[in-house]
Amino acid sequence: MPNEPTEQSDEENESTPGNAQPMVTHLIELRDRLLRTIVIVLLLFVAMFPFANEIYGFVSEPLRVYLPENSTMIATQVASPFLTPFKLTMVLSVFAAMPFILYQTWAFIAPGLYKKERFIVLPLFASSVMLFYAGMAFAYFVVFPLIFGFFTSVGPENVTVMTDISSYLDFVLKLFFAFGIAFEIPIATFILIWTG
Repeated sequence: MPNEPTEQSDEENESTPGNAQPMVTHLIELRDRLLRTIVIVLLLFVAMFPFANEIYGFVSEPLRVYLPENSTMIATQVASPFLTPFKLTMVLSVFAAMPFILYQTWAFIAPGLYKKERFIVLPLFASSVMLFYAGMAFAYFVVFPLIFGFFTSVGPENVTVMTDISSYLDFVLKLFFAFGIAFEIPIATFILIWTG
């Protein structure tokens, strides 16, 4: 009888590696999905980078149309003409890859969900992407013309508007992200109601 606990302990110790195996499998799968995501983002970046200046021109259009006749956007740092479009293209690559990123996230967590949960979570993922894009579009086509038209019209007469391209990019990226998140409020509300 005294030997029984020892035998049970040995059996528990032997079973430990087997219990750890699923965690290792999950980590390997997570690594693979992260690598796929990085590859897709890089491919999108490589495809869009030749058009980086045109992309920046499109993003800066809402401000440039309101600049005074003799005013223009400027670069206050030596590397800004290269780094600013580079940064914009990289961020845009991540935004463009968002459906693939969410798909990889879904494929990773779906096996651990119940059928009812999968039925709800998948539409949430899809709608969250669409709402985020809708928020960005709303910012670009509605908000930007309003705020830039206002900002450029209320300045003192003896002040010439000459916006730095890097500062402009940081400003609009914050607005893109803010309105993208704001449009996710219906999703957040649904999740709060669903979880009780």
